[in-house]
Amino acid sequence: VLKLGNSKLLNAIIESIQDVKGHNIVTVDMTGLDERVCDYFVICEGNTNTQVDAITDSVDEKVKKSVGEDPFAIQGRENDEWVALDYGDIMVHIFQPEARAFYDLEHLWADADINAIADDY
Repeated sequence: VLKLGNSKLLNAIIESIQDVKGHNIVTVDMTGLDERVCDYFVICEGNTNTQVDAITDSVDEKVKKSVGEDPFAIQGRENDEWVALDYGDIMVHIFQPEARAFYDLEHLWADADINAIADDY
């Protein structure tokens, strides 16, 4: 788990994704960019609608329990192909593989510091 700025929230997000076997986790550190929408993206995948939904619930519940923060917004639950949770400084993006490949957020923010987190299962 990373030890970065806002690390308690970031670590809780990563752990909650790993708890339900979310995979291909990447953090995108945008703190060095002038034109940024937040400080970090956390991007991961779930293989099915059900797994994306489970990852979303895990992040929401674990972050609330361990850090005491609720997301400002959750978008995408109606189809569970791409769900975004907004924690202000950190945006969590949970994709099914096809949607992740299509939107390719890592490429859009390629000038940021991108770190892959090893799957822990």
